[in-house]
Amino acid sequence: MNDSGITVKLIQQQDYRFLIEFGEPVPSIFGDEPSPLGGSTGPSPVQLLAAAVGNCLSDSLLFALRKFKQSPEPVRTQVQAITGRNPEGRIRVLKIIAEITLGTKASELEHLERALDQFESFCTVTQSVRQGIPIEVRILDANGDQIK
Repeated sequence: MNDSGITVKLIQQQDYRFLIEFGEPVPSIFGDEPSPLGGSTGPSPVQLLAAAVGNCLSDSLLFALRKFKQSPEPVRTQVQAITGRNPEGRIRVLKIIAEITLGTKASELEHLERALDQFESFCTVTQSVRQGIPIEVRILDANGDQIK
Protein backbone atom coordinates (compact mmCIF):
# COMPACT_ATOMS: atom_id res chain seq x y z
CA MET A 1 0.00 0.00 0.00
CA ASN A 2 1.21 3.49 -0.81
CA ASP A 3 2.16 5.64 2.21
CA SER A 4 0.86 8.79 0.51
CA GLY A 5 -2.77 7.77 0.89
CA ILE A 6 -5.77 6.67 -1.10
CA THR A 7 -8.13 8.93 -3.02
CA VAL A 8 -11.75 8.02 -3.73
CA LYS A 9 -14.14 10.28 -5.68
CA LEU A 10 -17.89 10.47 -5.07
CA ILE A 11 -20.19 12.08 -7.63
CA GLN A 12 -23.85 12.63 -6.81
CA GLN A 13 -26.16 10.95 -9.31
CA GLN A 14 -29.57 11.54 -7.77
CA ASP A 15 -30.67 12.26 -4.22
CA TYR A 16 -28.44 10.09 -1.98
CA ARG A 17 -27.10 7.88 -4.77
CA PHE A 18 -23.41 8.52 -5.46
CA LEU A 19 -21.05 7.07 -8.03
CA ILE A 20 -17.93 6.01 -6.12
CA GLU A 21 -14.79 6.05 -8.25
CA PHE A 22 -11.68 4.29 -6.99
CA GLY A 23 -9.46 4.98 -10.00
CA GLU A 24 -8.10 2.54 -12.55
CA PRO A 25 -8.13 -0.43 -12.64
CA VAL A 26 -10.81 -0.74 -9.92
CA PRO A 27 -14.41 -0.58 -11.22
CA SER A 28 -16.71 2.12 -9.86
CA ILE A 29 -19.73 1.28 -7.71
CA PHE A 30 -22.82 3.12 -6.56
CA GLY A 31 -23.46 3.95 -2.92
CA ASP A 32 -26.92 4.85 -1.67
CA GLU A 33 -28.88 5.20 1.52
CA PRO A 34 -31.57 2.64 2.28
CA SER A 35 -35.24 3.46 1.82
CA PRO A 36 -37.03 5.69 2.76
CA LEU A 37 -34.14 8.21 2.65
CA GLY A 38 -32.48 6.75 -0.44
CA GLY A 39 -33.29 4.24 -3.12
CA SER A 40 -31.23 1.27 -1.86
CA THR A 41 -29.46 1.08 -5.24
CA GLY A 42 -26.06 0.39 -3.71
CA PRO A 43 -24.40 -0.33 -0.41
CA SER A 44 -24.95 2.20 2.36
CA PRO A 45 -22.04 3.91 4.12
CA VAL A 46 -22.49 1.55 7.10
CA GLN A 47 -22.39 -1.48 4.78
CA LEU A 48 -19.24 -0.13 3.13
CA LEU A 49 -17.64 0.34 6.56
CA ALA A 50 -18.56 -3.22 7.59
CA ALA A 51 -17.24 -4.56 4.28
CA ALA A 52 -13.98 -2.63 4.67
CA VAL A 53 -13.41 -4.03 8.17
CA GLY A 54 -14.30 -7.57 7.12
CA ASN A 55 -12.25 -7.47 3.94
CA CYS A 56 -9.19 -6.13 5.76
CA LEU A 57 -9.46 -8.73 8.55
CA SER A 58 -9.90 -11.53 6.01
CA ASP A 59 -6.92 -10.34 3.97
CA SER A 60 -4.75 -10.01 7.07
CA LEU A 61 -5.60 -13.49 8.36
CA LEU A 62 -5.10 -15.04 4.93
CA PHE A 63 -1.73 -13.28 4.60
CA ALA A 64 -0.63 -14.38 8.08
CA LEU A 65 -1.48 -18.02 7.34
CA ARG A 66 0.02 -17.99 3.86
CA LYS A 67 3.23 -16.58 5.32
CA PHE A 68 3.57 -20.01 6.97
CA LYS A 69 2.61 -21.73 3.68
CA GLN A 70 -0.85 -22.65 4.99
CA SER A 71 -4.01 -22.77 2.86
CA PRO A 72 -7.18 -21.94 4.84
CA GLU A 73 -9.37 -21.49 1.76
CA PRO A 74 -12.13 -20.81 1.22
CA VAL A 75 -12.35 -18.06 3.84
CA ARG A 76 -15.83 -16.66 4.53
CA THR A 77 -16.46 -13.59 6.63
CA GLN A 78 -19.67 -12.16 8.04
CA VAL A 79 -19.67 -8.72 9.61
CA GLN A 80 -22.44 -7.17 11.68
CA ALA A 81 -22.44 -3.43 12.30
CA ILE A 82 -24.60 -2.70 15.32
CA THR A 83 -26.20 0.72 15.14
CA GLY A 84 -28.00 2.73 17.76
CA ARG A 85 -28.31 6.21 19.13
CA ASN A 86 -25.54 8.04 20.94
CA PRO A 87 -26.24 10.25 24.01
CA GLU A 88 -27.11 13.13 21.65
CA GLY A 89 -29.73 10.95 19.93
CA ARG A 90 -27.82 10.55 16.67
CA ILE A 91 -27.53 7.17 14.95
CA ARG A 92 -24.02 5.77 15.16
CA VAL A 93 -22.20 2.48 14.61
CA LEU A 94 -21.85 1.32 18.21
CA LYS A 95 -20.02 -1.96 17.63
CA ILE A 96 -18.77 -4.20 14.85
CA ILE A 97 -18.71 -8.00 15.12
CA ALA A 98 -16.70 -9.94 12.55
CA GLU A 99 -16.84 -13.71 12.25
CA ILE A 100 -14.29 -15.34 9.96
CA THR A 101 -14.77 -18.98 9.02
CA LEU A 102 -11.81 -20.89 7.62
CA GLY A 103 -12.31 -23.51 4.95
CA THR A 104 -10.10 -26.00 6.78
CA LYS A 105 -9.98 -27.58 10.22
CA ALA A 106 -7.75 -25.91 12.79
CA SER A 107 -5.85 -29.18 13.27
CA GLU A 108 -4.75 -29.05 9.62
CA LEU A 109 -3.08 -25.63 9.91
CA GLU A 110 0.47 -25.27 11.18
CA HIS A 111 1.46 -22.12 13.12
CA LEU A 112 -2.23 -21.26 13.55
CA GLU A 113 -1.81 -19.80 17.05
CA ARG A 114 0.97 -17.51 15.90
CA ALA A 115 -1.05 -16.30 12.91
CA LEU A 116 -4.11 -15.71 15.11
CA ASP A 117 -2.04 -13.76 17.63
CA GLN A 118 -0.63 -11.34 15.10
CA PHE A 119 -2.97 -10.90 12.13
CA GLU A 120 -5.23 -8.18 13.60
CA SER A 121 -2.31 -5.87 14.32
CA PHE A 122 -1.53 -5.74 10.58
CA CYS A 123 -5.08 -4.85 9.56
CA THR A 124 -4.92 -1.16 8.63
CA VAL A 125 -8.66 -0.53 8.43
CA THR A 126 -9.66 -2.48 11.54
CA GLN A 127 -6.99 -0.91 13.71
CA SER A 128 -7.97 2.57 12.48
CA VAL A 129 -11.71 2.04 12.98
CA ARG A 130 -11.11 0.36 16.34
CA GLN A 131 -9.85 3.67 17.71
CA GLY A 132 -13.46 4.85 17.73
CA ILE A 133 -15.67 1.76 17.46
CA PRO A 134 -15.29 -1.49 19.43
CA ILE A 135 -14.62 -4.43 17.10
CA GLU A 136 -15.09 -8.03 18.18
CA VAL A 137 -13.42 -10.72 16.07
CA ARG A 138 -14.26 -14.43 16.14
CA ILE A 139 -12.52 -17.10 14.11
CA LEU A 140 -14.14 -20.46 13.35
CA ASP A 141 -12.62 -23.44 11.60
CA ALA A 142 -14.34 -25.60 8.98
CA ASN A 143 -16.01 -27.65 11.74
CA GLY A 144 -17.57 -24.51 13.20
CA ASP A 145 -15.32 -24.68 16.27
CA GLN A 146 -14.39 -21.25 17.62
CA ILE A 147 -10.60 -21.00 17.64
CA LYS A 148 -10.39 -17.31 18.60
